[in-house]
Amino acid sequence: MPSRIVSMDKVGPQSERIVVYSAAMNRNVPLTVLRPRDTARPAPVLYLLNGAGGGEDEATWQEKTDYAQFFADKHVNVVTPIGGAFSYYTDWEHDDPTLGRNKWQTFLTEELPPLLDESLKTTGANAIAGISMAGTSVLNLAIAAPDLYRSAAAYSGCARTSDPLGQAYIRTVVEDRGRGDITNMWGPVDGPGWRANDPYLNAAKLRGTKVYLTTGTGLPGEYDTLGARLIDGDPAVLADQILLGGAIEASVYACTQQMREALAREKVDTTVITRPAGTHSWEYWQRDLHTTWPDIEKDLNRR
Repeated sequence: MPSRIVSMDKVGPQSERIVVYSAAMNRNVPLTVLRPRDTARPAPVLYLLNGAGGGEDEATWQEKTDYAQFFADKHVNVVTPIGGAFSYYTDWEHDDPTLGRNKWQTFLTEELPPLLDESLKTTGANAIAGISMAGTSVLNLAIAAPDLYRSAAAYSGCARTSDPLGQAYIRTVVEDRGRGDITNMWGPVDGPGWRANDPYLNAAKLRGTKVYLTTGTGLPGEYDTLGARLIDGDPAVLADQILLGGAIEASVYACTQQMREALAREKVDTTVITRPAGTHSWEYWQRDLHTTWPDIEKDLNRR
């Protein structure tokens, strides 16, 4: 049975829930889609990916940020898949007993775009952005489909996957949190699958795609206070964000600097935003989206 749109439902003035059947994964994948006000005029597509939870939890662009309000006056379709928790949005070599069949690269780069281009009457121009786990994914997706995305934005994503630091980070996401087996993803950790999916080693393949990288240093910043919106006065939440979120972002900072060097070496058009402070948390990613959007919008509308 081929991939197809199963249903399209309007859930708000400018929002739709679209369900797409993926032949590669043999399952339905829901999408949250923000539409422009003027749907009679073709608009480009921004694929905006959630983090490790895949949008299956409450740690989402919809729940944690103002993205719906931010995009309300922007002429773009914003598409966010719901699913893919702990999958790295990649094609796994083997089905996993816990995480099932994951063929997200095939879904996102081959199955989904033509269906949306037709049903949403898009311009055919695409960009992709993602946070944390998906900050790695967006670079690999752009490498796998070099003509699909005008730009790729990685917000606090670790681009290294085949070195010890990168693999430790992935093991934390896939095995510690997801209870999956990382060897089902790309094979043995010292094998070719991991090198093939390391954006650092494949940086040259990003030529022709505009790349945006953002990271904090892990030091507490302006959103790491009791008064911050998402902390809401809870000392336990604040402690977790500073300690765990700080440690994660410090690792991401190191990965990002390495990726910056690789992209510069390969002469890839890159914008790097390094914040002097800031943990691995949503308020910073909301700001990163706001900051990078004007340039991403130019990429999408470039003739």
